[in-house]
Order: sequence, then C-alpha cells, then structure tokens
Amino acid sequence: MKQTQRGFTLIELMIVVTIIAIIASVGYPSYRQYVKRSARAEAKTALLENAQFLERNYTAANRYNQDSAGNDITDADLPVTQSPKDGGGKYTIVVVDGDDSPTASTFVLRAIPVAGGPMDNDECGTLTLSNAGVKDVTGSKPATECWGK
Repeated sequence: MKQTQRGFTLIELMIVVTIIAIIASVGYPSYRQYVKRSARAEAKTALLENAQFLERNYTAANRYNQDSAGNDITDADLPVTQSPKDGGGKYTIVVVDGDDSPTASTFVLRAIPVAGGPMDNDECGTLTLSNAGVKDVTGSKPATECWGK
C-alpha cells in the first residue's frame, strides 16, 4: 500500500515566498510615506498649538515677545517643544524672528527635523508658521503639499 505524502514541496514554498516578497516590496514604501505624513501632521498640530499660546499671550500682553509680567518668551515657555510630545522627538519646535526670538509684533514658529531622526531627510524639511498664518517649508516639496496632507 502506497502512503500519501503530506506537506509542501520546495517549489510551492518558493512560490509563496516570492509572492510575499512582491507584496512587501509594494506595500513597504507606501507604509513609510504614511508614517512620514503622520509625523508631519503631529508637527503641524504642535505648531498650531504654540501659535494659539502666542496669540493668547498677545491678547493679554499686547506683544509676542514678553508675557504680561514683562518676562521674555523663549522656546522653553512654549507648551510644545518637541513633536510628538511623548517619546522620541521627530521635530524640535522653536519660536524665532529677528535674532532667534519673537518680536513684539511678529513671530515665526519652526518644526525642525531632529538630526539623525526619521524625519531628517524628509522632502518637506522644516515646517514654518508665522503670526500672519503663512505656512512654509524649507524642503524640496511645495508648501501646499506638505501642509495640505
């Protein structure tokens, strides 16, 4: 009596491995783009939160660079200094204008990719937001693409 064999042949196994490799080679780049887009979204949220903080300060003190007690506003005073707030930062958030600090009537917030981090070579580069609501980037992609998605 002849026994039936169970299991897979080497050819069948190689076909399955090849199919999985093809699917992974298509899916992984899409996944990486999604992760970068979500990191950018977190940075944009941090910039907007800090802009609200500076606008509230402007309402109370009638200037961006000092609070109502006359103390200078620095990066350390911002509610969000890195993005994401928890864990390893992908962006460092700073407020600048003129000599790297806000002036009485203007500010520019920047989300700078952390050197050596996952967003270091991002095509959008540094994200910026001004008190006038101007949104810009320093990278090779247009600001409309980086801020729109």
